[in-house]
Amino acid sequence: MNDITLTTCQGQSISPYLEDLARLRIRVFRDFPYLYDGDFEYEAEYLSRYAECPQSLFVLAFDGETLVGAATAMPLSAEMDEFRAPFIEADYPLDSIFYYGESVLLADYRGLGIGKAFMEAREDHALRQGFTTVAFCAVEREANHPLQPADYRPLHEFWQGRGYQRIPSLSTTFAWKDIDEAEETHKTLVFWVKELAA
Repeated sequence: MNDITLTTCQGQSISPYLEDLARLRIRVFRDFPYLYDGDFEYEAEYLSRYAECPQSLFVLAFDGETLVGAATAMPLSAEMDEFRAPFIEADYPLDSIFYYGESVLLADYRGLGIGKAFMEAREDHALRQGFTTVAFCAVEREANHPLQPADYRPLHEFWQGRGYQRIPSLSTTFAWKDIDEAEETHKTLVFWVKELAA
């Protein structure tokens, strides 16, 4: 990580980087397992919700002046219904949960500790803001998916090693268009949760 600079910002201070972040999301999420056929207009709208939330957090990774990775988060209570509903149904107190929108990182920069730094920055922020739980969700693809690369390795071990637990009873569906689809279809996402030690 010697040449990588990590920067954090909140709310509207992300504004100068929003277009680069939208392009980065489209590029990274095109790969398996998300296979997202990205739409810049949708990305701008999606990210604007985080920018408008004063308690949001953006952790940005730069190589020089080039944005190569980013992680986002904000209170779950400010998220969309699709992400709040499973926790409401399971009687979790929404106000106690800090939700991770995504971590995106270009392939050439993986394995350098940036993902770990993303997790630590969001956990530290959540603790400072008084949250007791952090959570995120990940898409679930069938084991024999035709677009799964032969060398694909899920991030389950990394997440478990950071103390996150996959909760199969906490799941939702969200629609997007895969790169091999003509239109949007709903995908299943399962949540991972970690209780923070004060």
